[in-house]
Amino acid sequence: MGKPGSTNQKDLHNQLAKIPSVEEILEQEELEALIGQYSRKMIVPLIRAVLEKERKDIIKGDTPSSLAIIIQKCIFLIREEYQSFIRPVINGTGVVLHTNLGRAVIGDKLINDTIAILKGFSNLEYDLFHGDRGKRGDFAERMLAVFSQTEQALIINNNAAAVFLILKTLARGKEVIISRGELVQIGGGFRIPDILRESGAILREVGTTNQTNVKDYKEAMNERTGLLLKVHQSNFSIDGFSQSVDVKELKILGRKCQIPLIVDLGSGSFLPTENFNLQHEPMVHEITRAGADIVCFSGDKLLGGPQSGIICGKSEYLKRIRRDPMYRTFRVGKITLSLLQSVVLSYLKGNILQDLPVWQMIAMPYKAIKKRSQAMANKLKQKGIDVDCYDGESVIGGGSLPGKTLSTRLLYLKPKDHIEELDQNLRLNWPAVLGRVKEGYYIIDLRTVEPENDKELVNILIQHFN
Repeated sequence: MGKPGSTNQKDLHNQLAKIPSVEEILEQEELEALIGQYSRKMIVPLIRAVLEKERKDIIKGDTPSSLAIIIQKCIFLIREEYQSFIRPVINGTGVVLHTNLGRAVIGDKLINDTIAILKGFSNLEYDLFHGDRGKRGDFAERMLAVFSQTEQALIINNNAAAVFLILKTLARGKEVIISRGELVQIGGGFRIPDILRESGAILREVGTTNQTNVKDYKEAMNERTGLLLKVHQSNFSIDGFSQSVDVKELKILGRKCQIPLIVDLGSGSFLPTENFNLQHEPMVHEITRAGADIVCFSGDKLLGGPQSGIICGKSEYLKRIRRDPMYRTFRVGKITLSLLQSVVLSYLKGNILQDLPVWQMIAMPYKAIKKRSQAMANKLKQKGIDVDCYDGESVIGGGSLPGKTLSTRLLYLKPKDHIEELDQNLRLNWPAVLGRVKEGYYIIDLRTVEPENDKELVNILIQHFN
């Protein structure tokens, strides 16, 4: 007769012995695609974590999981852990400049131009004419200066860095006067006052949230004043009883006291947005002509290019900014410069709607979206999917033209089961699909889905709905 508990120990040993090995899991067909995407080395630690948890659960007395369940646990953990792996996304949200999805989409023409440069060596910092060292980004910056109608331009890696570098170089230890109505918070929780403080400049607030006039600025100016800073309210709007001071008025005031005027334009439009049934968004050359000494803006918003910060303005100030030691920490590489060079050339050649997806999406007529939506709905209905089309609104996003919308036609899909599960499955697809969930419906706006992706989107929806 065996010792008491020996049978239980033997059963436990047998149950633990049935836990599959890492190699056995890796050999399963269900993991083949994931291994191809993320590599064996990245997946093995996660499989070990699942198997270790299974071992602990069995020791605690839980019923052992089947091989199929263990595989599903591994797949779920892999997808959860590596959901941040950058992958293609079909954007059905109707947000043209979706910050979380990378803002401006880069068109094929720009990508092909850049690939030709990336595949080999390039004259990134080499003067081919004189056979000597050249200046990084020289041609792209000269084109931006011409395009913005300013003396000089400077390209760095984002607009927050542009604001920081301007303030650090021109106003360190000095006061920067700004209206309280323009102390904005930009994406990711970064606030203008924080950037001011880190730059070494001293914040001097004037006026109130909704009312600021020239007198407020004038009374705040003194021998410690270094800059006048105007921040365009690109990601929010103040309506009703409000007043602000325009660039022309500030320039007159700044000129009298020999204080530079800086304008953080944010979105950086070079096209008249009213031509696209939108409210007028101040254009870069309008601001410089109105008297701004320096204008800065993002390259990946309404310009339609890669992430970058662009500074345009007077040479006397931009030369100082370029000489600052911090400039090198913010400089961009050949990918950004190549893309920006192609973007600006598209503008100068008048090929905006052919080359830049941002403006293609904004300019897309309601009738064209309606036609695509109905065609897609018909294909989905043929597969038994409950779908209808309704009028709706697209937004620009990316902190541009807040509260302004474009008329569109929306697909409303009604799933048979839990919509949260469908939404997650579509997000975890490759390519991922992102739509909107509202009142039990899954909603897709084709304005932000490139037409060449329509067929693929239909197939993905059929697969997941069925």
